[in-house]
Amino acid sequence: MGNKWKNVNLYFQDESRFGLKTSLGRCLTVKGIKPIVSYQHKFANTYLYGSYSPINGDSFVWEVEGVSNVIFEKYLRDFSSHKEEEFKIVIIDNAGFHATKNIKIPENIFLVRIPPYCPELNPCEQIWQYIKQKYRNKLFKTMNDLKEWLYQTVRNMEIDIIKSIVSNHHYLKIFYTAF
Repeated sequence: MGNKWKNVNLYFQDESRFGLKTSLGRCLTVKGIKPIVSYQHKFANTYLYGSYSPINGDSFVWEVEGVSNVIFEKYLRDFSSHKEEEFKIVIIDNAGFHATKNIKIPENIFLVRIPPYCPELNPCEQIWQYIKQKYRNKLFKTMNDLKEWLYQTVRNMEIDIIKSIVSNHHYLKIFYTAF
């Protein structure tokens, strides 16, 4: 790595879909009272691409309408510009559009794949659970309403919350032993 980078950081990266179809969840009510939740059945979606650090709680999130190799390459390029002086070790899953054979990976990013079908090895999955808990039982009339809600939710996530969600003692032990 040499002296080219001022520091090294560990990130967990993943994508999640959010849409206008109401996501129903549990809620508390008085015994015997059935809750009433507004519901719509629309199939317009958007995606969040996110990278979250258990080291310092840093995050980099994109909202984009789709998943593909081209979008993933653009995401990595923009992510590399976020704190350019930082070397980023990024844990990713085996999604088909994460194929790196024909894409350019920025020099300050090193991708580490987890084994297939092991979402429990990517703590970013818990970030999506955290956001989707807040998303349940909400009705968004338009995509702009949904996107604004996602923007505010992601923007208002505190560093300590991010660190507590994505911290994994196995990854942290390896990271601190190496660096």
